[in-house]
Amino acid sequence: MNETKNNDGKGEDLLQLVSFAIGDEEFGVEILKVQEINRMISVTQVPNSPHYVDGVINLRGKVIPIIDLRTRIGMPRKEHDKDTRIIVVDLEGKNVGFVVDSVSEVLRIPSNVTEPPPVLASGVESSYITSVAKLEDRLIILLDLEKVLSTEEKLELVKES
Repeated sequence: MNETKNNDGKGEDLLQLVSFAIGDEEFGVEILKVQEINRMISVTQVPNSPHYVDGVINLRGKVIPIIDLRTRIGMPRKEHDKDTRIIVVDLEGKNVGFVVDSVSEVLRIPSNVTEPPPVLASGVESSYITSVAKLEDRLIILLDLEKVLSTEEKLELVKES
């Protein structure tokens, strides 16, 4: 197991992540990709949108598409509750909100505790998994939210909002 005794960060690349939960799994995204994190608010549904698009919200005068990340990665939908959050990220100059079950914490972890995703997870559907971080008591699946949507899907979102 890769454990780091050096906590001062000298000579070590640190990853800064926002960690969040979907079901029993913990995920992380680079903090620099995250614009903001909001409580769940009312979402306006858009007719004929893909199954993983909840709709759009008005966030300080901007219309932002909202994607149910749980549905997008192949997990069943879940009712939103007090812990549900919207993680707003910038995807190629366009703000997009991803609904997650809860946001846990901001982590600083050494990059040497990450490894490529296992072969079983390296198919087309999991191309958005960049790596898996092995911490002392848990695993965190690191996602590249840019790759969660294909180029065509990103273009559809731009048209809708």
